Formats: sequence, structure tokens, C-alpha cells
Amino acid sequence: MGKGKVALVGAGPGNPGLLTVRGRQLLEQADVVVYDRLICDDVLDHAPKAKKIYVGKERGNHSVPQEEINEILVREAGEHSLVVRLKGGDPYLFGRGGEEAQVLRQNGIPFEVVPGITSALAALAYTGIPVTHRETASSVHIITGHAKAGELPEIDFAALYRTKGTLVFLMAVSTMEFITTGLLDAGMPADTPAAVVENGTLPTQRKVTAPLGHMAEAAQQADVQSPAILAVGGVCALEEELDWFSRLPLFGKTVVVTRPARRGGTLGDRLRELGAQVISFPCIETTPANLPQVCDVLERLASYGWLVLTSPQGVESLFQALDQLGKDVRLLAPVKIAVIGTGTAKALEARGLRADYMPEQYDGVHLAKGLIPHIQPGERLLLLRAQAGTPEVTKILEQSSIDFDDIPCYTTQTLCPENREETEALLRKGKVDWVTFTSASTVEGFAACIPQADRYPFTAACIGASSQKAAGEKGYAAIQAQNATIDYLLAAILEEESHE
Repeated sequence: MGKGKVALVGAGPGNPGLLTVRGRQLLEQADVVVYDRLICDDVLDHAPKAKKIYVGKERGNHSVPQEEINEILVREAGEHSLVVRLKGGDPYLFGRGGEEAQVLRQNGIPFEVVPGITSALAALAYTGIPVTHRETASSVHIITGHAKAGELPEIDFAALYRTKGTLVFLMAVSTMEFITTGLLDAGMPADTPAAVVENGTLPTQRKVTAPLGHMAEAAQQADVQSPAILAVGGVCALEEELDWFSRLPLFGKTVVVTRPARRGGTLGDRLRELGAQVISFPCIETTPANLPQVCDVLERLASYGWLVLTSPQGVESLFQALDQLGKDVRLLAPVKIAVIGTGTAKALEARGLRADYMPEQYDGVHLAKGLIPHIQPGERLLLLRAQAGTPEVTKILEQSSIDFDDIPCYTTQTLCPENREETEALLRKGKVDWVTFTSASTVEGFAACIPQADRYPFTAACIGASSQKAAGEKGYAAIQAQNATIDYLLAAILEEESHE
């Protein structure tokens, strides 16, 4: 009694999409997360409120000894309700999870084990290698290629050869020659297909294939680095036929996403589905503002004919004001609603409302020009939008003698992410292919965080005319989506890539 619970959670092989549902649920509830070296930020983001304790280990450099990790788990469980021990791959497969579970049991601490997808299976699946195949291998054997410092692993190579199954060696970079020589000495034919997979399931994944007799040399020539796995067996011959991951259209491309953290997920997920390495770089944040004035104007909403919303954030600010007033959507009954595009329309639909007008081209100019014919004589407009909204909208309305009130309901501030230095280093080295901009404010925020970005060789992918104009003024090479949606933005990137 009085002790919290510890969950030993397998984070999978590195690809954030391969985290289990149960693992994500526990991270969302966690008070503390104790995590290893190969855990990516996208997985840790599922635990935004948890205290993070890094206990990562590297070959030859155990920054936190296992005994100390055990002590951390016991200590944190005594002070918090839920501690998540987040381990790469599966916690019970060469992850010392069993040892940690024993310590927890010895200290009377309740625990749960959440299996994870191991790289022994996933990395090969992502390179086109099925670990078993009815015509080639009816068994798979997973072996650690790692041993204590200065020692070689004890492996019965003759027994492994006799299995006639697929052999998968984890943590085998430093012992590659020892393993391949052992298998050859045990009688395995030198022409047995073999493969090494580095950074399996990630957009930086690399595959090196060679016959067993030349595998160690090929891996050395390719400068294979940890984490990597070695697979040996007939199934490795299928890698070219069944490879699917490296054939995705954006595989090997690195894309920086600058959207605010709360809205960057959809674009990032879509890019990952296309094979890209995504760097989340939310360089602006939006916050509701001017709430008293918004509340005041909503009290007088019946005097307007149209309510105009130009962003999902505007929808959020609108409903925050309604909550402040103790009102609901019925207050909006007297007005018709216009939105700038599908993103704002979907945010409105999530609140149970449908827009009365949306332009075919999703930007402020087309919104203002397209709305004017729908405005009846004497009708007034209420614009709820950013404090620094584009001036083209109000200019067009003024030229048409439309009576309107332009009320700012949220502000945008520059936010320099924690990974600014790492991101700029990648840009400087030419390792970033694309930076996406979904508004002019994201361009301004990005330029404020990385002032010398115009010197680096990337292409700006802009969702609309205002963001492309801002990117051009900063000196960035830029392309523009045909319409201001995520689908069109991705289509523009793919079209440009197809020409390379």
C-alpha cells in the first residue's frame, strides 16, 4: 500500500506509429516516464505532463547503470501513482525487463508489462524480408550479438545452422565478423543470403545485402552503425521483391513541419505515411485574446447578418467566449456563417454547425470577393480572426462599401522549439529537403528562430499565396499549393519530387 504502479512498456522499433494502443494510453496517464536511448520524441509527446528521466545506454557507455535504473523505478513508484518504464522494442526481449520486473516484485511494487513490436520482426518487414516463408523457412531464431564489455557472446552456431530457420541477430554491429565466421565454420554455405538493416522502420533506414561469406565486409564498407540487426537465411533473397517502405514517394526525404504543436499532427502523420522523416518545429503558438471585447460583440450578434471565421483557432476562440457568457450555439442563430476553407469548416462542424459560405479558393482574398454578392443591402459583417489578420480582406470589403467590424480574437507569438539548434544543424548540412508553411505567421516565426535559413538549401512548401509571398520575401525557394488544404500541399510536394 502507498506504492504506485510501474508499467514496463515496449515502445517498438522506433517508428512512432508502431507504439501499441495500450502503451499510448499508459503514457497519457503517466506521472513519470523512465526512458531509453532509442525512444523518439514523438512517442514521448504522448506523456506531455509526465516527468521525464533519461537512462539511455550506448555500447561501451552505460550512462546510468542497471542497478541505478532499478533504484529509480523503486523510488519514483514510492512517490507517484504511475511510472512508465519505456523501453525500445519489447521489454522482455534482450531489454532486461525481466530483471526490472523481479526488482519491482521484490519491493512489493505492482507492475504491468506491455509487449512491444521488436525490431527483429519489424525492421525486416520494412525491408521486404518475411522472417518465415513456407517455401524457405519454417522457424525464426532471435539471438543477441551483444555480450559484456570485452567479451564475445556465447553462441552455439552449429545448433543454429541445424535449425534451417531464419537467424536474426540483434545488437550485432560490433560482432558481425565473429557471427558470420562462426556460421561459416559451422558449415553454413557462404552463398546463404544475408542482410543488415540499420535504423529499421525509420525514414533513415538503410539495408545492406550480401552473401553470408561477404556480409561482414559489406557492412564495414557501408559503415553500418548501431542500431542495426543482422538476418541470415533464404528469406533474405526476397528483400527486393517484397520491399515496400523504401518505395514510398517521400522515403529518404526530411520535412520540417512548422505548424503550432496542437495542429501539426495531421500534416506530420500524412508525411510519415508517404515515407518522410518529419521534424516537428512548431515555431508559433496561438492563444485566445481580447475575450471581453469578443464577449461584448457576441451579446450584440443579432445586429449582424454574417459571422466570418478565417481559421480553426477563430472557431476555438468563439466557443471560449460563448462559454464565458454561459451561452451555447443558439446565440449564433441570427447570423449566417462564412469560413475561409475546409479546415475552419471542419472545426465548425465538430461543434455541430455548418458554414453557409466557403470560397472555392481557400484564402482571404477569395473569401472576401466571393462573399460580397451574398451580402444583402444593410447587412453588417462580424470578422473574428487573428490580431494581425491579412489586410487584403478588410481592404476588399471597404472598397465595396461593406459595413463590418474586425474583432481580433487570438494572437500569434513566435515560439522557438527546444530542437532549434539540432534543426538548424540539419539545415546547414543540407539534410532538410522541405519546410512546410501553413500561414505567413509560420514563415515569420521560422525566420525569427533561424535567421540564416535563407542560406540553406531547402524548399518551402506553402499552403497559400500569403505564406508563399512571405517565404519569397525571406529569400526562400518556394512552391505553393493549388488550394489551401493539406491534401493540396502534399500534392504540390509530390509533384515537385516527381520532377527530380
